[in-house]
Amino acid sequence: MKIIRFSQNLKFTNKNFTPTFSIFIRDFSLWSMKKDPDLESALTHNRRWIVNNQIKNIILRYPNQVVPVNFIQKKFKTLDLQGKALNWLNKYPCCFEVFRENDELYCQLTKRMICLVEEEEAIKEDQEPVFAERLAKILMMSSNQRLNVVKLDELKRNFGFPDDYLIRLVPKYSEMFRLINYSGRKSSMEVELVSWNPELPISCIEMSASKQNLEPRFSCSLPSTWIKSWERFNEFNSTPYISPYTNPSSLVEGSKEHEKRTVALVHELLSLTLWKKMSVIKLGHFKREFALPEKLNVLLLKHPGIFYVTNKYKTYTVLLREGYNASKLIDKDPLVVVKDKFGELMQEGLHEYNQRGRLLNLEKRKKKGIIMPKVEKRKDKNVEISEEEDPVGQAGRLFDPEERKRFYKILFEGDS
Repeated sequence: MKIIRFSQNLKFTNKNFTPTFSIFIRDFSLWSMKKDPDLESALTHNRRWIVNNQIKNIILRYPNQVVPVNFIQKKFKTLDLQGKALNWLNKYPCCFEVFRENDELYCQLTKRMICLVEEEEAIKEDQEPVFAERLAKILMMSSNQRLNVVKLDELKRNFGFPDDYLIRLVPKYSEMFRLINYSGRKSSMEVELVSWNPELPISCIEMSASKQNLEPRFSCSLPSTWIKSWERFNEFNSTPYISPYTNPSSLVEGSKEHEKRTVALVHELLSLTLWKKMSVIKLGHFKREFALPEKLNVLLLKHPGIFYVTNKYKTYTVLLREGYNASKLIDKDPLVVVKDKFGELMQEGLHEYNQRGRLLNLEKRKKKGIIMPKVEKRKDKNVEISEEEDPVGQAGRLFDPEERKRFYKILFEGDS
């Protein structure tokens, strides 16, 4: 319990009298879910490269794909970064190549990075039919089979859609989609489903049940020790499954059937994303279109066996528990595979940068005549290692916890 005291001067007969009021505020957390270390760490695996991915896009959009470092410096605030852009780019020599020309520094992608960009583009072209089906299924779950383009753009990367997905898909699949704008305002443009393909509105739960000749049911991914949560889940799962593609107007709002359909809808949306996760805030922007409850957070927290809600990096995110085995994503989309390669390339460059910095520091110490630490033998391994070479003991190394903490703080602080 917190007590906040404040005083306010009022018009009293005694001018020296100043009344003091006390307000009692109860500390509570609206979002409370027991932390799952595996799922918490899963978020770091697919977000480490976010800033470098944005820098990559800046370079690709620039003429000749060669960008002045000063231009990237101006973009640093939008990337939630501090310090000098040159220092940041130098940390990732495997991703970015910095060179000087006419007394000005420029940056371009390395050859290995360009190969990954080309591989990603080839996958996007091959997956256009998959994108079309995915977009159609999303529209089928909406109330009027249409969604605002501005809102949908907020989630396009979750679903793996390329930036120009509307230009790619709408003309090519005109029998499925069309763009409409009844008000004439740019922000009012919507993408609408033209035809209903009866083969598409089948949820992943229904597909899995059909393969096993079972009735569709949710699965629970909680430890057996969570007895009360298991009891609530079994009670919820005992009633028939309701497809997320069912028209919500036929269900009474606030009823158990309506809740069953809403849980199925969120489950299906998450299953269509690349990493089986989504921002809770952005999902809440579709309350009207998907007939979501006003207190969406309460619904998600009510079903901890199906969903996991976290506030990592100060962003509320909901994950589909069954999509992960510990911290590993079970089914990886081809786009996720190539993005993982980008993350590995970034990590390799950072490791190279740290190694180079360590060697420079050792060289400086030698020149200053600083005595090097004695070499010690590890008891558990027949490998000689000094304190300077110890990847755990040396601050500033890639796998040092403090260094990782500083790295992620810079990388994700203020991430929206």
